[in-house]
Amino acid sequence: MNAPGQNAPLETEGLTALEKHEAQATEAERREVEAAVRKERKQFRETVLGQIWTGLTRSPSGFAGTLLVLLIVGFSFIGPLVIDQDNPVDTSKIWTEPSSEHWLGTEYQGKDTFTILVNSGAEPIWVGTLAALMAITVAVTLGSIAGYFRGRIDSILLQLTDVTVTIPQFLLMLAVVAFFENIPPWGVAIVVGSTMWAFLFRSIRAQVMSLKEREFVEAARLQNLGTPRIVFREILPNMAGFIFVNFVISVNQAIYAIVGLFVLGLMPSGTPNWGLMIHNSWSQNFYLNPITMPYVLTPLIMIVLFTVGLVTMGRGLDQALNPRLRER
Repeated sequence: MNAPGQNAPLETEGLTALEKHEAQATEAERREVEAAVRKERKQFRETVLGQIWTGLTRSPSGFAGTLLVLLIVGFSFIGPLVIDQDNPVDTSKIWTEPSSEHWLGTEYQGKDTFTILVNSGAEPIWVGTLAALMAITVAVTLGSIAGYFRGRIDSILLQLTDVTVTIPQFLLMLAVVAFFENIPPWGVAIVVGSTMWAFLFRSIRAQVMSLKEREFVEAARLQNLGTPRIVFREILPNMAGFIFVNFVISVNQAIYAIVGLFVLGLMPSGTPNWGLMIHNSWSQNFYLNPITMPYVLTPLIMIVLFTVGLVTMGRGLDQALNPRLRER
């Protein structure tokens, strides 16, 4: 009997020469197919998406963080499509305790707290993602230009970055928000994103300066492929993992900034969100009434869980995409 994992030998006893030849050909084809499958799996693992999937599945914390992020995103974007949106003001049910009718109780207007919570996650998440996307785009573009061309362009962009970094982020956001009244959510994303790009700029610049000295970039220059193709087809794809990890971190930072603006009552909003729930709780003196705890604690729990999910997912991605950590 053959040991497990070993291929069974061809049983050719009692077969004609033609049958033996056909059996050997079939065995050779089977081996070729298995080799092709192994090659495809290896190529998939070597791609960025393959490395991301492999890293997240190998890291229990990274996989758990990814599931947590997906659950909260699904809760925030799919939940409003499933639950009943009828949530009228009911002055007879102000600040009631959790019950079968109202799972998390009601708030200061008698509205169902669970319904408000379900509708409160979408705006911070998509605005934070848009802000992070804007910050990453600006940082990658300017960092690539500065790192590739160097010289006077590099000096000007470095000075611009130094000036941007010295300005307190939150104070700058407060000034812009105070100047523009009734700013829309996408405007908030632009404000937050415009204050985040400078911190990533230097890292992108250093990566580009290192990669542009590699042999494959020198070969592309000798072929006169053109600067745009060298930067966007040869250099940036090799930084995809680094950029993606920093994008995840930027989403986390952007959500904190956006929620902070709403908590302080500096942002008008026609839709509920986590920061607005916390702000309303504070304005209603929640600390004087224990029944109000679900209304203030649930958005805090959602923010903490989403942050923990992003951080653990980012660490898993870093282990998957960082060559130094992947070799350990």
